[in-house]
Amino acid sequence: MGFFKEFKEFVMRGNVIDMAVGVVIGGAFGKIVTSLVNDVVMPPIGLAIGGVAFSELKATLKPAILAEDGETVVKEAVTLNYGNFIQTILEFLIIALCIFLVIRTINKIRKKIEEKKAAEEAAKAAAEAAAAEAAAEEAPAAPTEAELLAEIRDLLKKEKGEA
Repeated sequence: MGFFKEFKEFVMRGNVIDMAVGVVIGGAFGKIVTSLVNDVVMPPIGLAIGGVAFSELKATLKPAILAEDGETVVKEAVTLNYGNFIQTILEFLIIALCIFLVIRTINKIRKKIEEKKAAEEAAKAAAEAAAAEAAAEEAPAAPTEAELLAEIRDLLKKEKGEA
């Protein structure tokens, strides 16, 4: 089998296409959550901590070096941007919560389907057992050995009498 044919079969499998769709939707969902955190959640938090833009919270480890004119930056400051980090953690928590809720819902639906299937199978098995029991009750009892021998004797007598 050629490389390209094998690759085409791999790509056309349902799993790969489903995964690709999931990645695209996940990327779009990530952008929505980022906007939610940046534009809706963080501004009130920033206002509560003194009107600071949350993403601008940082600790300066080494200040910027300015040129002799005092305005031109020769070397940028080295900063620890903990505001961005906290914002990213919040985005992650929102995405994780959403994924948890979706998976939880899917698992509940799956469990209900499995319980329904098990109940149907149990009902079917009970119906089959009842039908088998009813059939066993309706079937005539097997004749005993003595009854069979008596029937054979009677048939032989009848044959001798006709002959």
